[in-house]
Amino acid sequence: MAVIVGFDYLTKDAEFNFKDYQPEISRIHKMIEEKTGEGAEYLGWLHFPSNHDEAEVDRMIAKANQLRKDYETLVVCGIGGSYLGPRASIEILNGLFPTDKMEIVYLGNTLDPNYMYEAIEHLKKKKFCVCCISKSGTTTETSISFRILKELAEEKYGKEGARDAIVAITDKEKGALRTLSDNEGYTTFILPGDIGGRFSVMTSVGLFPMAVAGIDIKAFIEGLKEGEVNYGVEDVMHNASYQYALERHLLYKHGYSLELVASYEPRLALLIGWMQQLFDESEGKNGKSLYMAGATFTTDLHSLGQFIQDGSKIMFETVLFVVEPQNDVTIPYDEDNLDQLNYIADRKLSYVNAKAHDGTLAAHAYEGNVPNITIQVHKMDAKQLGEIYYFFMKACAMSAYLNGVNPFNQPGVEIYKKNMFHLLGKKGY
Repeated sequence: MAVIVGFDYLTKDAEFNFKDYQPEISRIHKMIEEKTGEGAEYLGWLHFPSNHDEAEVDRMIAKANQLRKDYETLVVCGIGGSYLGPRASIEILNGLFPTDKMEIVYLGNTLDPNYMYEAIEHLKKKKFCVCCISKSGTTTETSISFRILKELAEEKYGKEGARDAIVAITDKEKGALRTLSDNEGYTTFILPGDIGGRFSVMTSVGLFPMAVAGIDIKAFIEGLKEGEVNYGVEDVMHNASYQYALERHLLYKHGYSLELVASYEPRLALLIGWMQQLFDESEGKNGKSLYMAGATFTTDLHSLGQFIQDGSKIMFETVLFVVEPQNDVTIPYDEDNLDQLNYIADRKLSYVNAKAHDGTLAAHAYEGNVPNITIQVHKMDAKQLGEIYYFFMKACAMSAYLNGVNPFNQPGVEIYKKNMFHLLGKKGY
């Protein structure tokens, strides 16, 4: 397994000699490994894959198997990293039209009453179980949803039945959800205190919902371990994660303000959403940083393509591509050929998609003068996905430190919450 980063589609002003920056990379690498930088108390993810609790994983798998046998729908209740990581993983590996018997519904990630009402009405007809993910147990969106789900489960199954149907992923010792779980007797799994939400997909936050969705989480962990080894190398010339971090940082320093991350598979859209939270929340501080946006090609080439090709040169692209699809379709021959597609009849759709990928790279880089970084994997399975997550986490830490900001806090996020609490009349605000 390997993540291959390519720089063949950069523009002339975007080509840098990585060796020149080795001293700075080495300084930050040492700072990360020795946990001496700002926010180092949240570097618990760094060596978590190789030090994970195997007994806890086995316990997750056992509970997941029981829920798969006894229920038909899992509600994942969480927001931010507690939602994006699990959902991205499940959609990537199980697809957008999954055949797995366990339906997955997501709540706790919005305050929209229409969505909540429709979800509740849907769940009333289902034998559902709940996985609530919250370190504190007081996140507004998640807590409101869980209060409603808890009531619904108790009405449907009774107090004792609801106890079996509810699983909590939360802090080991403290917080509202920990207290409630201990009082009610819910099954719980640990969200480590030294791992922030946007880095938590490698923990029970990602592992348990994935297991309930029928995914091989031990293979996923093996991929994380490979990432820990492959991207733990100090030498920038042998660390693709550091190369990606350095290239995007240098592009930012040379006047590019936006990174558009694009893929050619709709099932990767939530992975890009996870990346947006990871990078934008980690780096967007002190008036600094790139803005990471996302797109799905070729779909968005029919809306954004004109701006990318001919608009103001504020962006570079990072293009994710999976060479071998999980499934493929053959384009049929048509006798009338009114659509004039017989020239690609009997070809696989993956062949056409790959040529669209290659043609777009050339158009955007060589004619549009938009630098393109390519990130490629041969195929996408649970193991490869684990490595990809680690690749981006390590790149994010390096990139933020290169820019002189703490990768692990999010002070700006708290401002809207304070205003909302004040307007709602919460005591103390």
